[in-house]
Amino acid sequence: MNGNEMPRILMVDDNAEIREVVNILLSGEGCQVDEASNGAQALEKIRETAYDLVILDVMMPQMNGYQTCLEIRKHNNAPVLFLSARSQVEDKTLGFSSGGDDYLPKPFSYQELLSRVKALIRRYQVYQGKEAREGQQDSGVPGKAPQEEKIIKLPGIEIYERQEKVLAEGREVELTDIEFAILRLLAGHRGQIFSAQHLYESIWEEDYYYGASNTVMVHIRNLRGKIEKDPHNPKIIKNVWGKGYRCE
Repeated sequence: MNGNEMPRILMVDDNAEIREVVNILLSGEGCQVDEASNGAQALEKIRETAYDLVILDVMMPQMNGYQTCLEIRKHNNAPVLFLSARSQVEDKTLGFSSGGDDYLPKPFSYQELLSRVKALIRRYQVYQGKEAREGQQDSGVPGKAPQEEKIIKLPGIEIYERQEKVLAEGREVELTDIEFAILRLLAGHRGQIFSAQHLYESIWEEDYYYGASNTVMVHIRNLRGKIEKDPHNPKIIKNVWGKGYRCE
């Protein structure tokens, strides 16, 4: 993978063979892969280590993948890729509702897994990860002028692009990288209508597919829950019937 620093990934699955296969595959691509066999073990590792990606099985004993993701999202915004033999739209919706960023049904091809992993890590590094943090240090480098912070302002909302920070009524809001990307795109083109297809292909950087509109809808709903005073009557991100979404 590209980048000067080796991406660190946590692979969570109660099946040791699947963990081993994914570990070998991603290690061969220049990633450092840690393993966890259940949700509780994964949460313990996440508290101790900063990961660029968590790959999370859904069907696990005691604490399933959805429950684990909900716990992860209380303190961590690293992207989460669900792997699951359950591939119905309802299953994917539940995955995204619990805070997941992507959902890959089993069985999957190695190439498809690599493609999803690379895309998620790239977005995380650009929107909320290491590149953003390194950029904040530019002003301390001799001979390098500090970069000016660009702030996008909405009613009650301030979006700091370089710091990847969002304030709602003066209170900092923790967004996932995809939520931040959606908000920045809509807020940066205020008043413009974005179809679900346009949003999906711009943010996920993949071709639109059947069911992707539902993926976008769930992320918009999660985003509204964090920035809107009344998510059921949104004033910032509005639906435009039959067309898509618009930032007021």
